[in-house]
Amino acid sequence: MVLQNLIHCGRVLKPHGLKGELCTLWFADSPLLFTGLPRLYLKAPGFSTKAFNIVSWRKHRGNYLVFLDKITGRDLAEKWQGAEIYVPQKYMPAIEDDETYVFELLESRVFIAGDIYLGMLHEIFDTKGSEVWRIMTPEGQEVLFPFNEQFIVDIDMDNKKIVIDPPEGLLEIYGVNINGS
Repeated sequence: MVLQNLIHCGRVLKPHGLKGELCTLWFADSPLLFTGLPRLYLKAPGFSTKAFNIVSWRKHRGNYLVFLDKITGRDLAEKWQGAEIYVPQKYMPAIEDDETYVFELLESRVFIAGDIYLGMLHEIFDTKGSEVWRIMTPEGQEVLFPFNEQFIVDIDMDNKKIVIDPPEGLLEIYGVNINGS
């Protein structure tokens, strides 16, 4: 199955209990995401994407526990540990005009304050509560940028352009030279 019109929304952390429930991390901490959501898709490394109907879900210790129709028992649940969770775009809850979904930022051009091109935003992931942006420079250098509003100068969604002011020393850690020398 092609991941067309599917939005990467989270990850399966681990099985929970013996009946096949999955402990999941969602990038959007909103129970509205589950409202009217009949199914989701899981993609485990090395396997094709598979659709599952949602049987039930509940909030548990900052994460969501989800029962899916074809995962019965802990053994099956363990096979999906680490799988990425995708949701059809049509089921995403409405947002305010001044808000943006994380997936809409992907493939934006990233600039350093002063209009110096850094690279493209290729991935946004969560590391234990901290959002990290994976930016790829034109030379193929990876820069992991810790998202914090104080480092964001501007986000222009119409032009898919983001201007950042990274913390001092961050770019040097990655060997990125923005001065052209």
